[in-house]
Amino acid sequence: MALFQSSKSQTLLGYGLATLAAIGFSTKAILVKLAYYEPVDAVSLLALRMLFSSPFFLLIALRHARQKQVTPLRLKDYLALLVLGLLGYYLSSLFDFIGLQYISAGLERLILFLYPTFVVIISALFFGKAFGRKEIVALLLSYAGIGVVFKDELALPAENLLLGAGFVFASTLTYAAYLIGAGETIARIGASRFTAYAMLVACAATLMQFLLTHQPQALLVSTRIYQLSLVMAVISTVLPVFMLSAAIRMIGSGHTSLIGMLGPVSTLFMADYFLGEQLSVQQIVGAVLVMLGVFSLSLK
Repeated sequence: MALFQSSKSQTLLGYGLATLAAIGFSTKAILVKLAYYEPVDAVSLLALRMLFSSPFFLLIALRHARQKQVTPLRLKDYLALLVLGLLGYYLSSLFDFIGLQYISAGLERLILFLYPTFVVIISALFFGKAFGRKEIVALLLSYAGIGVVFKDELALPAENLLLGAGFVFASTLTYAAYLIGAGETIARIGASRFTAYAMLVACAATLMQFLLTHQPQALLVSTRIYQLSLVMAVISTVLPVFMLSAAIRMIGSGHTSLIGMLGPVSTLFMADYFLGEQLSVQQIVGAVLVMLGVFSLSLK
């Protein structure tokens, strides 16, 4: 009986952590849009986010480095960490931050949520994975949903909407490529260790880009920007990453990914409340179509 209660409690905790992780990730777009109310560019804002989050990942990396019974890293692992860190956490974040300068938080989150469809397309084109009727239906539903939301966005006065959407699509593509390539390395060295090392690679790349393109004085911003960057680092980066890993360990990746569908929904409601992005019927219909498409892929 005690074992059953313990298992039930662990399952509930797993669902709770997965829910908090989904909401935490979804707050990033809201915080970025709030920061853009002030004169700060994407590279500077991303640099601040990485500066505030890097100490947490450095501590995790040092803890793993001091463990004696740890899988030694090979040259192949170092190369994988470098490439995947640049793809999944540096380029994907950079493209996303740039795109958010031009499009709404709701549309950004829905485009990012298409990453499973990108994984399916890339796997079919380059690795010969199966691509049948179910995948076609899922893609049609997902992209029909984006089309509905995009048409709604076109009715609003917004400059460079296509440019912003293009950058977020690029962010989704790089993240999907990262997911495809990360599986083997994560299985070998562990999720927490992999995440810490890959994030440190992204932090170094972001700060290098900032130093090459900006004067150091560009980081002298308002107190409000510092506060938003710190919240972004903790609530939208560090905590969700490790809550997600813990949730996958407790309830499995399938259930965790399904709970992740709360992300776009929470973003739409938070964008309505915090940013004044009015929640329209078209957005709701589009979000439902996208989630149905991704849901069918997740079930598979």
